[in-house]
Amino acid sequence: MSLFDDASPKAEPPPPPLAERLRPGSLAEVSGQEHLTGPDGALTRLLEQPSLGSMIFWGPPGSGKTTVARLIGAARADAFVQVSAIHSGVAELKKIFDAARARRAQGQGTLLFVDEIHRFNRAQQDSFLPVMETGAVTLIGATTENPSFELNAALLSRARVLVFRPLTSEALEALLERAERLLEKPLPLDATARETLIGMADGDGRAILTLAEEVWRAARPGEVLEAARLIDVVQRRAPIYDKAQDGHYNLISALHKCVRGSDPDAALYYLARMFDAGEDPLFIARRVVRMASEDIGLADPQALVVANAAKDAYDFLGSPEGELAIAGAVVYVATAPKSNALYKAFGAAQALAKTEGSLTPPKTILNAPTRLMKREGYGAAYEYDHDAPEAFSGQDYWPDALGRRTLYEPVERGFERELRKRLDYWARLRKERGKESG
Repeated sequence: MSLFDDASPKAEPPPPPLAERLRPGSLAEVSGQEHLTGPDGALTRLLEQPSLGSMIFWGPPGSGKTTVARLIGAARADAFVQVSAIHSGVAELKKIFDAARARRAQGQGTLLFVDEIHRFNRAQQDSFLPVMETGAVTLIGATTENPSFELNAALLSRARVLVFRPLTSEALEALLERAERLLEKPLPLDATARETLIGMADGDGRAILTLAEEVWRAARPGEVLEAARLIDVVQRRAPIYDKAQDGHYNLISALHKCVRGSDPDAALYYLARMFDAGEDPLFIARRVVRMASEDIGLADPQALVVANAAKDAYDFLGSPEGELAIAGAVVYVATAPKSNALYKAFGAAQALAKTEGSLTPPKTILNAPTRLMKREGYGAAYEYDHDAPEAFSGQDYWPDALGRRTLYEPVERGFERELRKRLDYWARLRKERGKESG
């Protein structure tokens, strides 16, 4: 019988994906967003009001943004329209807005859900403003990117941003238990493999259910997979990490703060996560060099040497061998004495240069290559420090209009403790020789 014979029996359509079958039917069933959807959650309180303002849902993939938007749409009398910024353009938006205005004229509102709203350009985002202002459209936009950077200020001023969090391990475990009840069979994993699966999901509810579905398909009857076998079966899902967006900046920021806070263990954890996600190791190495300058400075001058050497070592060895050199530099800077005295002093010098940058240095420290300049006093009375007692003249090098200033204040830690002694000693010599100024 031909495959195209109309008389052949038709196969049953495959069931929807597990994530779709377990999609919550009410806000109370939404997992992991209790700060929004719980009894006293911000969103629960908003929905108790007769009117609903525009909102932006910001959170990682699989945190429930689309689900919550659909549940709100189902619970309200407004017409619910869903579009994706990836597939929609100006023409489709115009049709939606025209239909919303027509409904508005008949006394019905429109709840417009725009997924991936950050994909719209600035002009497209501005097109929402007139229909939002008239009340023809109540907007719910969903984005995985930071709205402060990706959405127009005018749009943000008309909408409340609600933050969706990555699902906790407990919330992901609850999803697995719901899936087991629905399918009426346990997930064929031992306890360690189950924890591994939850870790692979990286806080993504959709991912944990997709991975669980793969496990059920792959396991043979009676087989219980261990962690190593699980990784082979599902080929390990890469962590959520967009090197051009928030994941990139969040993790390097976390690494920097761990170094500043002298926590080498946490610093290594974030470093390993970035390596694992495919971050450019030279980008990390350059940031470690910056950490050595900004947060350690002269408290340990070797920190900059070590950080720069690690960068060169990686450049020479490549991955994965060179990654260990960067890890060593991270531990070194994390355990080094900390000081931002140099960072603050240079910032103060830059600010002073901008406001007082036109002042001429004192003539005493300027060379006099011509007779005219000699007659004008250039270089006159300059004291050659090597000829002065203790190789220190104590003369004033600042412009006359400014007088001596103090910008660098070393801390009492590490090598800067020695620098503080030197500065105090020179200040005492100036005072003894009557060369103080202010």
